[in-house]
Amino acid sequence: MKNFKLAALAVAFAAIGSANAAVITFQTGQSTAAAQTTAEGYRDAVEAAVAGSPLSSTVLTSYDIVSNQGLFGTGNSNLAYKSDITFGLTANGTYSFRAGVDFGKGGALFLDGQAVAFNGNDMWWAHSYVNTNSIFEVSNLSLLAGNHTLTLYGLENCCDGGQQVQFSANGAAFQSFTTQTLAPVPEPETYAMMLGGLGLVGALARRRRQKQA
Repeated sequence: MKNFKLAALAVAFAAIGSANAAVITFQTGQSTAAAQTTAEGYRDAVEAAVAGSPLSSTVLTSYDIVSNQGLFGTGNSNLAYKSDITFGLTANGTYSFRAGVDFGKGGALFLDGQAVAFNGNDMWWAHSYVNTNSIFEVSNLSLLAGNHTLTLYGLENCCDGGQQVQFSANGAAFQSFTTQTLAPVPEPETYAMMLGGLGLVGALARRRRQKQA
């Protein structure tokens, strides 16, 4: 009975915890693919590299100057990068996004599966958004309340510099994505799981009191 009660508590708190933070996944693979001519070309080349010759994957707490070498220590050349940032909005709004990258063979940025930025040139932002030819920037997008996914793809021949992804909400200053920003909105089934778990905990507590009486 004790283990069953703990399991119920775990279900309840897992449901609650899933709404506390944006989810940032950083993946790399080995690739010698050439610069692509479309955003979709980058998506396909990177997806193939990550699936076919994966180097590593991690969930970030902050998308602020990250690299394959810095995170995994597995090389700095002939790399493919894929980053997914899942975030949520509690109300409709106007949002801008920007990413500073070191993609020697270019890359692309997608929002909810649709290409919003693409650059087939050598991109080296050198940690400065003044380098407009070496960054992705998408301004004043009208987004509906709910969950969204920003996906960054890139190809690098050498030498794996730090990346950063930021957002601006309704004209405010840019800030880097972290696990404390724009938390995903729980889906209805998550609320049901949370309420079910809490209800189960309550029922077990009542049963225990009745047994002791």
